[in-house]
Order: sequence, then C-alpha cells, then structure tokens
Amino acid sequence: MASLNVGNLGEYLREQRRNAQLSLRQLADAAGVSNPYLSQIERGLRKPSAEVLQQVAKALRISAETLYVRAGILDEREREELETRAVILADPSINERQKSVLLQIYDSFRKENGFEPGPESGGGAGSETGGESASGAGADGPHKAGGGDADTASKPSKPSH
Repeated sequence: MASLNVGNLGEYLREQRRNAQLSLRQLADAAGVSNPYLSQIERGLRKPSAEVLQQVAKALRISAETLYVRAGILDEREREELETRAVILADPSINERQKSVLLQIYDSFRKENGFEPGPESGGGAGSETGGESASGAGADGPHKAGGGDADTASKPSKPSH
C-alpha cells in the first residue's frame, strides 16, 4: 500500500497514544475502531474520516480540531476560530442571547481585520438574535451584550456589578 500524505497525523497520534500510556489495542477499543485500522492510520497508510478522528481525539482527551488540522481537513486559522467559538458557546456564565451577540461581535472584528466570517457564523448562533447587525454591535457591543431589552423581558434582572 502506498503511503498517503498523512504521516504527520500518524506520527502525532502515535506520540499522543504513548503519552497517554495506551497500547494500540486499548486506544482502538476506546475509540471504537479496529486495531488494524488504527495501526494503518498511525503508519500513514489510511486517511481517517473526521468522525473517526473525533472518536480518537475523545479517547485521547485531546482537541479534535488539532487532529483535523494534522489530517488536512481544517487549516490552522479555521481551527483557531472554531476553538474560539467553542469556548464562547460552552461558557455557562452567559446566556444564549449573549453568546450569540458575542459571536456577532467576534465576526464583525474578524471581517474588519480582513478575515471572512467563519463556517458557523452564517446560519448558526449569530443569526438567531434578529434585531442587531454584527457591524452595529461591534462599536458598543459590550454594553448591549450585558442587558438589553430582550434579556430583561426573558428573565428577571440581576443587580449590575
């Protein structure tokens, strides 16, 4: 079998597996893939799907996005953007509307700096707020994100700090 251009991924996976002190069989079992298939990935003979990479990343407790970059599925800038979005979306201290406004502001700053809006910004959380546009939120967004009229209508107000 000819080697595909995924040797970097295979070497990285082997290194991560060894750091986690897992045998090939243990990782294959934890990720839900066959031992021979995982071996072929590590040797650069197979290019796994994004789903398999996600399962392996979960088993290794590492970022799936990092594996996507190494496999050539995602470029580095996209990974950084996705990780930023994931952190915002996972933050339990802000509500869904605030997350959406924050993502709109993030997109407006990226656009202002010459980057295209991210893959999830078009139909994702950013489009659900309705009233405010991303460019309008950029100038005074931090003030609006904390407690606009929509927030107070949907939940009791809290004392401001």
